[in-house]
Amino acid sequence: MKPPAATADRDALRWGFIGSGRMASALVKGMIRAGVATPDRIVASDPQAGTRDELAREAGIAVHASNSPVVEASDAIVLAVKPQSMASVLAEIAPMLAPRHLIVSIAAGVGIGAMRAALGASTRIVRVMPNTPALLGEGASAYALGPDATDADAQAVQRFLDSVGRSVRVPESQLDAVTGLSGSGPAFVYMVIEALSDGGVRAGLPRDVATTLAAQTVLGAAKMVLETGLHPGALKDQVTSPGGTTIAGVQVLERAALRGALIDAVDAAARRSAELAGPARP
Repeated sequence: MKPPAATADRDALRWGFIGSGRMASALVKGMIRAGVATPDRIVASDPQAGTRDELAREAGIAVHASNSPVVEASDAIVLAVKPQSMASVLAEIAPMLAPRHLIVSIAAGVGIGAMRAALGASTRIVRVMPNTPALLGEGASAYALGPDATDADAQAVQRFLDSVGRSVRVPESQLDAVTGLSGSGPAFVYMVIEALSDGGVRAGLPRDVATTLAAQTVLGAAKMVLETGLHPGALKDQVTSPGGTTIAGVQVLERAALRGALIDAVDAAARRSAELAGPARP
């Protein structure tokens, strides 16, 4: 069943969040900051009183103890609950859903097919994989559309995700790869930053100086990739002078198989994501 014309206007959507943890809070605040929705058009729920009070105070939205007010007041419902809680939440909200509702899930490992089975085959569903830097407005997110989701739904979700970083649309079959890359990737980058900082300390820098320089170097290098559009290899070559310091370091990294280790890490995380999601797949 396709949505009524009124919900096709992404700016008119009323958003609801079932679950108000850190990621949901980041998304709510990002939406408000970016003008995707005003506080009066966002509502949320959470079983924890402290979490409810904090989000209500910081974002200026209504936050309820139960889920039914969220379903009633929303056009797009973001499921921001833990995967182990998803089955009970889906069973609870299924009888309350109307054709206007778009379901956006950020729960890892719960496939679109499983959600359609619980909510009805015609339910418009978008599955999202965000990552933790969304908490600072620098998230890398991917989303996949269910069979009945529309182009207007895709535009609304992309605008929603872009309020806390950057997003890309992928087939659902690629979400495990996304998990391995941008979902687990921050941990790999933190290890790189820590190692660079250790190198700075080894070379004689104080720890705080070394960590600041390491983190800012990674941030700056990432922005160079995103804003210039150049291949990372081309940017690497721009820093690598003949017979200079950088090529000496690059040689060490190549001997240590840094690139191979990172490729293997992403691959291992993606495969583990698929293993963990197995029981939830349709």
